[in-house]
Amino acid sequence: MSELTLFLIRLAYLAILWIFVLSALSVIRSDMFGARMPEGARAAAAKRDQRPPKPAKARRGAPTHVLVVGGDNQGERADLTQAPILIGRGPDAAIRLDDDYVSTRHARIAASGDQWFVEDLGSTNGTYIGNARITQPTTLTLGTQVRVGKTVIELRK
Repeated sequence: MSELTLFLIRLAYLAILWIFVLSALSVIRSDMFGARMPEGARAAAAKRDQRPPKPAKARRGAPTHVLVVGGDNQGERADLTQAPILIGRGPDAAIRLDDDYVSTRHARIAASGDQWFVEDLGSTNGTYIGNARITQPTTLTLGTQVRVGKTVIELRK
């Protein structure tokens, strides 16, 4: 092999190595600080967060709170009157989890009419109902176990 060919192979290897390192740093940054949002979406999210939450109508047999039933934060709860409930490691989360497998803004529990839904917010490790990873908002009922990292969460009365 000529010296030029060997030099080009080394240069290509170095470039691929740096691409890998930079992509790993990007994943770590987005997990620690959240994903970047375009300026218009950021303004819309800030406006949405400023509105006071609508009080949920309590009906008989309807869930009233979310409870952590498994994991390091067992016993922590959040009332569904404060819906939507944000789950994650971030300071703005209603259920703040000390779990290495949970993203800053991992999942959200929200109501639509009389039904409650859980939605994964683009987390790295996913949100599970049973053993199935959810990819879209999924209906929750009383006692349905939602796994976020090593933590298990349920809707309760």
